[in-house]
Amino acid sequence: MRVLILLIIIGLAIGALFGQLMQAFPGYWLIRVGDTSVQTSFWFGLILLFAGFVVLHFGLRLLSRFAHPFSRLKVWNSRTRHRNATRKTVRGLVALAEGRWKRAEKSLTHSAEDSSTPLVNYLSAALAAHYQGRFEQADTLLKRAHESTQGSESAVGLVQAQLMLDRQQHEQALATLTRLDKQLGEHPQVLKLLKQAYLAVNDWDGLRRLMPRLDKQDLISPEEKKELEQRAYVALIQQAARNPEDIERVRNLWADMPDHLRTDVNLVALYAEALIAGGQEGLAERLLRHSLKECWDSRLVLRYGLLDVDAPRQLVYAEKWLQERPNDPDLLLSLGRLALRSASWGKAQEYFEASQRQRPSGTVCAELARLFANLGEHNKSQLYYRQSVELLDRSLPALPQPSKDNA
Repeated sequence: MRVLILLIIIGLAIGALFGQLMQAFPGYWLIRVGDTSVQTSFWFGLILLFAGFVVLHFGLRLLSRFAHPFSRLKVWNSRTRHRNATRKTVRGLVALAEGRWKRAEKSLTHSAEDSSTPLVNYLSAALAAHYQGRFEQADTLLKRAHESTQGSESAVGLVQAQLMLDRQQHEQALATLTRLDKQLGEHPQVLKLLKQAYLAVNDWDGLRRLMPRLDKQDLISPEEKKELEQRAYVALIQQAARNPEDIERVRNLWADMPDHLRTDVNLVALYAEALIAGGQEGLAERLLRHSLKECWDSRLVLRYGLLDVDAPRQLVYAEKWLQERPNDPDLLLSLGRLALRSASWGKAQEYFEASQRQRPSGTVCAELARLFANLGEHNKSQLYYRQSVELLDRSLPALPQPSKDNA
C-alpha cells in the first residue's frame, strides 16, 4: 500500500512538472506534405514520436523472431540435448560406482558427444569396458577421450597405465609411466603407479631411486619404505654378486645404501659373502667386526669364525667379545675354529668343549672328533663322531625307516 501511494505521488509530481514545462515552452509541430498540413503542440508531438519509436522497436524484434525460427529451434534443441546428456552422464557414473559396468558404459558412451565434459564420459566408459574384459573397446574409448578434449594427454595416460597394470601388461605400463614422469615431474599418482610397475617387473634399481621421491611427498609409510628398500638392496646385491669380478658394483651399492639399512643383519651377511666371493676378505672381516659391535648376531659370529684373514688377530678380537658373552655357544665355536687356524690346539679343544657344554651340537661334536683324530686320540674321536651322528639324527625330519620286520 505504501508503495502504491508513493508511485501515485511520483506520478503526480511528474505530471505537474510536465504541465509547467508545457506552459513555459508552448511550441508546436507543423508537418506539410503538398497541400496537406498537420499541426500539433510540441509536447504532444514529442509524446507521439516517443510512442512511435517504442512501437517500431518492438515490431522489429517481433519480426526478427519470425524471420529466424529455425535458429531458435536449433538453440532450444541443443539445450535439450545437453540437459539429457547431463542426466545420462550422472546415471552412468552412478552405475559405474555401483559396479554395473554394462549399463555404465552404455549411458556414458551415448551421452559423450552432447556432454559438456566428454573427457570424463569416455574415460569412465573405458573403465567400465575394461572391467567387463572388453579391452579393445576400452582402448578405443581411450582414443576417443584423447581426441575429445585438448590437453588431455596426462589424464588419458594415467588411466591407460592403470588399465595396463590391471591387465598384467607391466612393461607397457612402465613405458607409459616413464613418459608421463618426464612430462609431469613430481606427479603423486604417477609416482604411486611407478612403484607398482617397478615391483611388477622386479626393477629394483628403479624402485630404490624412487623411494626418496615417494617419501618426500608422504606417499609411502616409513614401514613400507624400509621394507621395499631392504628388498631392493638384497636383490641388487645378489644380482651383482653373481659376477665376482664386478665387486665394485657391490661396493657402490653398499655406499649408496641408507644408513639405517647398514645395520640390517641380512644385508650385512649378504654383503660380506659378496666381498669374500670377490676376493675382498679383509673388507669382509672389518665389516663383520664393526657390525658385531653395533648388532650382535649368531650368523655374523659364525661367519667371522670361518674367515681366514689374520687368525691370531681375529682370535684376540673374539676373545674380547667373550668377556661380555662368556656363555655364547656360537662365539665359543668360532673361537675354537680361530684357535685351530692359529695352531692353538689346546685352546681350540677348550673352546669347543665349552660350546658343547652350553648347547650340545652335532657340528661342535664333529669339530672335536676331527681334532682328537688328528691329535691321535682315536677313542675320544670315535665317541664324538657317534655323538655327532646322534645329534644330527635328532634334527632330521621324522620319516619311515626300514626295520627287520619290513626289510
